[in-house]
Amino acid sequence: MPYMFRMTDSDLRIDDSGDGWVLAGSGAPQFTLVNEFLGYLGDRRYSPKTVRAYAFDLLAFCRWLLAEDTQLGDVTAETLLRYLSRCRAATFRGRPGGNVYLIRDGRSTGYAAATVNRRMAAISGMFEFRAMRDPDMPSPVPKGAARRQAGRAGRGGLLGHLAAPRPASKLRVRQPRRLPEGLDAEQATGLLGSFRSWRDKAIAGLMLLSGLRSAEVLALNVGDVDIPRGWALVTGKGDKERRVPVDAEVAGLIQTYLLLERPDADADGTATDRLFVVAKGPNRGRPLTPEGLRAVFRYHRELSGVKDGHPHALRHSFGTALAEAGTDLAVIQALMGHDHVDSSARYIHLAPAHVRAAFDDARARQRRQG
Repeated sequence: MPYMFRMTDSDLRIDDSGDGWVLAGSGAPQFTLVNEFLGYLGDRRYSPKTVRAYAFDLLAFCRWLLAEDTQLGDVTAETLLRYLSRCRAATFRGRPGGNVYLIRDGRSTGYAAATVNRRMAAISGMFEFRAMRDPDMPSPVPKGAARRQAGRAGRGGLLGHLAAPRPASKLRVRQPRRLPEGLDAEQATGLLGSFRSWRDKAIAGLMLLSGLRSAEVLALNVGDVDIPRGWALVTGKGDKERRVPVDAEVAGLIQTYLLLERPDADADGTATDRLFVVAKGPNRGRPLTPEGLRAVFRYHRELSGVKDGHPHALRHSFGTALAEAGTDLAVIQALMGHDHVDSSARYIHLAPAHVRAAFDDARARQRRQG
């Protein structure tokens, strides 16, 4: 039986069919476009996490349409504006609301700007998919002025700057730019000091000293790590491979884990090529899952008292350390596997030592020039 994730006991829900996420329930037949769009995303090899996020975004939109007694074919720009207002005015249990505003984003009600914009992107993509199949049914999403926003293929190569600008949707809310937040030296030392197993130490070391994402760590096979030479072959977003250096101490942790801790097979005698596997319990010997990794870090955040000790914080710490050391931007991009240099440039903004050094150098040149 396929795994089911039920948000509420309404007429609509999202199921995992095994081949992808689908809209199901008694109300699903009137929203067949949703499943066709989700299937299209799967065929285009979108990230499974992106497809899942879009599925739940469209689920929320379809539930709202049911409450409004509106069909997908009747959606207009005015309908989308009302939905946008609903997202910005939603209230949640446990949130004060009223005149009490959150310091982080200045909100008292409603979903975060990033969540609202992702929902509108999912809706826009679905209607653009419909328009692509049937030109007589244009998208109701209003378009704004064209802006320089090229895709991966368009912004690469020597002529990437000539990529045609894409129209931006007016159905967006202003989203504050959030810079990556890493751990300082004391926090990193406290978090890593709480790890006891060689496996967990090696995982944390790959994130902190090689900048790997959680999914990249979990996707590593035993043969992907060249321990003597200190290199790892990493499969990042979009199945793109890159080689990253592995610190000698981290390579030693991996080798010790392989020799002393890693089971050769699971309870059924089935072996796996995955580097990091479950060490104890009924799932011993099976590949470590994202849920298992989150549980490990959740436990050690409580144990160490480092409340911001999330896996991605270690990766951010790596990027910040590179920027503070004055590492070239292209090198940061290559090491961290960023598609675009803009993602790497965020770490420069986080490196006051790097900014200060560049400022002092510029002032020194000005003084020498009189």
